[in-house]
Amino acid sequence: MEQESLKSKTVKGIGWSFADNISGSGISFLVGLVLARLLTPNEYGLIGIITIFIAVFNSIVDSGFSNALIRKKNAGNIDYNTVFTFNLLLSIALFAVLYVCAPRISRFFYQPELVSLIRVMSIIIVINAFAIIQRTILVRKVDFKTQTKVSFIASMTSGVIGIGMAIGECGVWSLVGQQISRQLLNTLFLWVFNTWRPVLQFSIKSFRELFSFGWKLLVSSLIDTVWKEIYQVVIGKYYTTESLGQYTRAKQFCDIFSSNLTSVVQRVSYPVLSTIQGERERLKQAYKRVIKTTMLITFVCMLGLAAMAKSIILVLIGEQWLPAVVYLQIICFSAMFYPLHAINLNMLQVNGRSDLFLKLEVVKKVIAVGPLLLGIFVHVIWMLWGSVLVGFVSYYLNSYYSGRDLNYGIREQIKNIAPSFFIAGLMAIVVYALSFVPVSVFILLPVQLLVGTSVVVVVGEISKIEEYIEVKQIALSVIRKITSR
Repeated sequence: MEQESLKSKTVKGIGWSFADNISGSGISFLVGLVLARLLTPNEYGLIGIITIFIAVFNSIVDSGFSNALIRKKNAGNIDYNTVFTFNLLLSIALFAVLYVCAPRISRFFYQPELVSLIRVMSIIIVINAFAIIQRTILVRKVDFKTQTKVSFIASMTSGVIGIGMAIGECGVWSLVGQQISRQLLNTLFLWVFNTWRPVLQFSIKSFRELFSFGWKLLVSSLIDTVWKEIYQVVIGKYYTTESLGQYTRAKQFCDIFSSNLTSVVQRVSYPVLSTIQGERERLKQAYKRVIKTTMLITFVCMLGLAAMAKSIILVLIGEQWLPAVVYLQIICFSAMFYPLHAINLNMLQVNGRSDLFLKLEVVKKVIAVGPLLLGIFVHVIWMLWGSVLVGFVSYYLNSYYSGRDLNYGIREQIKNIAPSFFIAGLMAIVVYALSFVPVSVFILLPVQLLVGTSVVVVVGEISKIEEYIEVKQIALSVIRKITSR
């Protein structure tokens, strides 16, 4: 009964978390398709530079406290108020730092327009600080239904604002307006739908307890965020803002599947697995199940996206974004392992090994210096292929240490995910071969989607692998609920 309750909680959490991400990132992605036809790669490149600093500073503001609160079984108001106060004060300080440093950042990238853009967009850091605890409380409850409502309202409204500004010829400020309004509305409605309210309270004891676990995750998150964004720094500094715009657009296409799926897996598996952190065998089985099911979906999405990259780019955003095709295909090969990294690293956190989590991040980022040097001295394409190789090495390290405690190492993991990779690989080969058929891309894209889906379903039905059956059952369950309503 308890096992079934955990499964039900996980399935519901994944369903609503996925809906939350689709409501947020999915709608923003669709809005982005419209904006991509109204704006230029250069304008996207300017925003790409600013998001580097916003992402890094947001990681600092969180300081690892969110995960520390989620993991703490008896977290209470004193903990929430302490973290809220710290997050808010730190966000104001970082906003001031970014405001003052805007001219220097502008000179570094040789882009005078960045000064005013940075100073306006940096308010997102403070707005986000108001949302951290509200979101953390909902994650602890595995309540992604509320977050889905919030994401839908914020994304739809901000999308209308962004498109309206673009039609009004506001240029790059259309993207600024969209991003600020989305974060502002998201925060506002988290407060509307959530009952928790802060009071003026700060506990040194609570701070020390949470920080003793969270600081290692902060450093790890900071290192990881900087490295994710540093490719944009290299492209923005050593190439053109147009090249950066092409890269960021390709990454956004990939992220709609990979990063969103990674986010879903992290947000749901961490609080759920934390509830059984002391039950070794049960934890291993849950861990294995999450990996097998997640990687079937990930391999199909990422390899399928790589195979259809050119058709998708041409149909959805036009020929001016054609250089993004190669970037997208390479990024997909790298990103297909992101959810697997997330699951393995979550296990380290569930087991309280934030120290090992930090050590692994340091080692992996030292290895990742190689691709950056290729980007600086050779070419951006070589940098991206280098990141694919680093991804394989990183997976080996993550799985070795996370699986060691549960006796579920890399060999068994690869054995478990190999059938999913075979199905996705076969599908990708068939779909990519169709791209050589001399027909309009507007005909080719739906044909590729139909054929790709058919290959996955037919091979899945013939092989009847466990993960395919589980994904099929979840999908049918969702369809039944929708049709019954």
